[in-house]
Amino acid sequence: MDNRWRPLALTVVVVLMAAGAPSFAQQPPGAPAAPVSAPPAGVGWSSLSPDQQRVLSQFGSQWNTLPPERQQALAHGSDRWLGMSDTQRDQARERFSRWRALPPEQRQALRSRWQRFQDLPPGEQARARESYRRFQQLPPERREMLRQQWRNATPAQRQQWVERARAQHPGHGPGAPGAHMAPPHVSGPPPHH
Repeated sequence: MDNRWRPLALTVVVVLMAAGAPSFAQQPPGAPAAPVSAPPAGVGWSSLSPDQQRVLSQFGSQWNTLPPERQQALAHGSDRWLGMSDTQRDQARERFSRWRALPPEQRQALRSRWQRFQDLPPGEQARARESYRRFQQLPPERREMLRQQWRNATPAQRQQWVERARAQHPGHGPGAPGAHMAPPHVSGPPPHH
């Protein structure tokens, strides 16, 4: 399995997962309400290309009942899927199979992480991807050691690491890579459980 970040394949997998799961974009308790904006426009089934309709055929009969944001996500995901090579599609299918095998609580935790990532400004998303790429380039033993350190850390220790990482990388906001980093001597993304 190729350990490099594949945003294209991951996006398709997440869109496919979102299509079969309830919406998970919820605000944490006590969070300020998001500003009210115009509801997203739906995507008409007839506006999809024949190839998109083929990829999304399982949704065809219920398309008009899907929320507009789900329609947009599926339309976008089908575009990306159609742009993938056979190898990328095989990798996406493999990741989706592993996703479906996870316990529901683990899938929910990953959905929450993904939503937090999606909520980041584009610049912070780019920094997070770069941190992830650097982390993935570490030797496997080093990555596992860092993950273990993170898992074994107390919330106070984790908070200290986050604060040190922010101090070492000024300009990184609360959702930036440094905000989720393992021990402060490490350059890389959050450990994966």
